[in-house]
Amino acid sequence: MKIWTSEHIFNHPWEMVTKAAMQKYPNPMNPSVVGVDVLDRNVDQQGCLHSKRLLSTEWGLPSIVKSLTGNVRTCTYIQESSVVDPKEKTFELQSSNITFTNMVSVDERLTYKPHPEDPEKTILTQEAIISVKGVSLSSYLEGVMANTISSNAGKGREAMEWVIRRLNAEIEELAATARGTLRTPMAAAVAEK
Repeated sequence: MKIWTSEHIFNHPWEMVTKAAMQKYPNPMNPSVVGVDVLDRNVDQQGCLHSKRLLSTEWGLPSIVKSLTGNVRTCTYIQESSVVDPKEKTFELQSSNITFTNMVSVDERLTYKPHPEDPEKTILTQEAIISVKGVSLSSYLEGVMANTISSNAGKGREAMEWVIRRLNAEIEELAATARGTLRTPMAAAVAEK
């Protein structure tokens, strides 16, 4: 078993980071995620949003894994559960692979919270527990997978920034459209006088 952890600070408020995290896929930084299906979504009596999603991923497998599984490219599935608590300002996400569980398990937990000293920033803490089963090189493979997770976490943070830029552009576009809509009737009223 190998445990990987990371912490990152986003220079954006928790609300924006949470919106971006919920809309993270698809993105150009993580092309291996080929599908996201919402299986269940509800709001509980405390106002927390609970979501269950299925992520479909397409990975090129390392040669040693190809020899073990006999596959060159494999569609894998990840089950994701999350809870957004708008009162406490926490967003917790847990994911686990549901493909190849007889050979490998990756359990990941992400937590987004406002920075305690600056509400305009958000802290992301990540943890992944990796277990490779039934092969003599399990410790080595767990290390390789931890390095891959670390690399993908960097791409995931880049993707979050990309989504935030996209969301901000949409907000600006809507604001510009609203300003134009407001000006058009006023311009028409002035022209009629």
